[in-house]
Parts: sequence; C-alpha cells; structure tokens
Amino acid sequence: MQGRVRRGVAAALVVVALAGCGNGAEAPEKARPVWVVQPQAAGEAAGLAFPGEVRAREESPLAFRIGGELVARRVDAGARVAEGQVLAELDPGDQALQAQAARAQLAAAEAELARAKGDLDRYAKLVEQQLVSRSAYEAQEAAYKAAAGQVDAARAQWEVTRNQAAYATLRAPHAGVIASRQAEVGQVVAAGQTVFTLAADGGREVAIDLPEDRIGQFKVGDPAEVELWSRPGQRLPARIRELAPAADPLTRSYAVRVALDDAVAGDVVLGQSARVFLGHGAAGAGLRVPLAALQQGADGKPAVWVVREGKVASVPVEHGPLGTETVEVRGELRADDWVVAAGGHLLREGEAVLAVDRGNRPVAAAVRPKAD
Repeated sequence: MQGRVRRGVAAALVVVALAGCGNGAEAPEKARPVWVVQPQAAGEAAGLAFPGEVRAREESPLAFRIGGELVARRVDAGARVAEGQVLAELDPGDQALQAQAARAQLAAAEAELARAKGDLDRYAKLVEQQLVSRSAYEAQEAAYKAAAGQVDAARAQWEVTRNQAAYATLRAPHAGVIASRQAEVGQVVAAGQTVFTLAADGGREVAIDLPEDRIGQFKVGDPAEVELWSRPGQRLPARIRELAPAADPLTRSYAVRVALDDAVAGDVVLGQSARVFLGHGAAGAGLRVPLAALQQGADGKPAVWVVREGKVASVPVEHGPLGTETVEVRGELRADDWVVAAGGHLLREGEAVLAVDRGNRPVAAAVRPKAD
C-alpha cells in the first residue's frame, strides 16, 4: 500500500517538474469583439429631425366686416383666386334697407338745412332794417349751424351704411390659393369670423414645433434642410425664419417657421408632409458618431474609442448638442477612423479587440495599418 502511495507522489512530482520546464508564457488573451462604425459628416447624419407641414409664408384668414347670413360661396378649398375676385356673399337685404334709411335721413337733413338757410337770409335783411332784434337773428344763425351739423352727421351715417352694403361681398385681397374653408351657405356668420384662409402666392415654408430642451440651440437665420415625404432622400435648402418667443401653453413646444429657398419653393405643394433637419451642413461642421460611443476619458473629459491595427485607443473630442441617436464631435477624430459604437465603458487603453459590424462580420479595415 505504501509503495503505491510513494509511486503516486513520484508521478506527481514528475508532472510538476515537466510543467516547470516550460517557458513560463501566459496563454494569450482572447480579443474582445466590439461593434464599430465610421463617423458621418455632420451634414449627412440623421441628427435632429422634426416633422412638419408645408405652409404659405403669408396666410390670411378672410372674414366679413359685418355679420349676416351667407347666401353664396363662389370658391372652395384648393381653388386658385385672383386679386379682387368675389369669394362669398352675405344676404344684402338688411344692409340695403339700412342704406335707404340713411339716405332718407340725409335728404331730410338737407331739406331742413335749406329751410334754415332761407330763414337766416330773411332775418339778415330784417335786422338791417331794424325790424327784428339782433338776438333773434343770432338765434336763427345758431339754428342754421345746427341744421348744417345734422347734414354732416346724416351724410357720414349714409357713407357708413353704403360701405357696409359693400362689405356684404367678400373679395380676395391678393392672388393665391384657398387653403381652407370654414363656413357653408345658409350659415349665419359674425363680423370677423373666418370664412376662408388664403395662402398667398410666393414663398413656402415648413411649420414645425421644437421641444423646450432644443429651443436654445437654434436661432433665426440658421441653415436647415427639408425632406418631403413624397421625395425621400432629396433635401431642399432652407433657413429658420421665425422662432416663437413663448411656448404653447398646452404642448409646451415652440412654433418654428423654416423658409425654403425661393428657387425650390415653386415645386412644393401646400399641405405636404415634410421632415426638417436642423444643425447640419453649417460651415465648420464636425463629425457625427453614435450617442453611445461618447465616453469619459482618463482625464474626465469626453472621448471616443477608436480601433487602430486591432487595438483600441482613446481619442479626446469636444461634442455639440446631443441628438436623439447621434452627437456631433470635433477634435482628433478622423473621418476614416473606426469608432466603437457601444460597450466602450468595458474597454481599456491598448486592449486587443475584434472589430465587427452590425451584422457581426469582421471589419478587416480596422485591423490593417493605415497608409501615411
């Protein structure tokens, strides 16, 4: 029994001795797979995109200046109209009667003025002959002035009622397209109630809403790009024309108008859906990387991991406004670098990695040395 134990111990010593005869090198560390992407030019990245609707630069709500029953509607939504064209009419009956009454009052006032003028002329002769007192003449003179004032008032009232009779017809103030209609024949409308919305010919723009956390990033005049849903992939140049000074009390968002360049506005149809890209294409724009690629460097400042010749290196960067999926960065990062898109917090400087794309396929370009 003891002999068997001694033989087993001897065998173990032999194994240990053989292991000690090795070169002492540790087993190579297995490369960690990392998902890599190349940065995009800031003007080409998806970035901040906001849905909107194509609107006319000038939109006029059209309404009657008086109230009444709508008896005729000459145009409908989508119709193109010329300046001065009749759009709708109110029942003119009441306005015509008021105009007749005002004209009759004016005629009566003019007749009273003529009588007062004749009396004044007679009293002037009588006072010269000292047949009436001076006070009687002055009383007649005051009556004449009062009659003249009544004529002026009656004439003004007649002008007002005559204008109101003309207000029963709604005309287009300028050429354009009827964007919407808000009244029907037979409906009683009040003075100032919108009947049509007229989109003037000329400039076109896109109405969007900016959330509160984005309003400070943009200003009037900043460049933008507009992509119509009917023309995917085609972006039209534009600029921010207007920023609302206050947020909407319900949505807490800020209304923004983005004006299209006049050279392309003519091909855009009112009411089209569009996406507006902001913060891209500006002079000096940097590169965009996935938001998850932005890490904290060893010095506590922003950095990204890049894969060069199969190893990761930390590259310091400065970043701009954070987008929903990407962020614009500037610094030592190059457009041909391969950036670690996710999991950067698990890496360390100089660590060997296996660069793969989104489909888990090896990226050979991230391993090969770059040409000088």
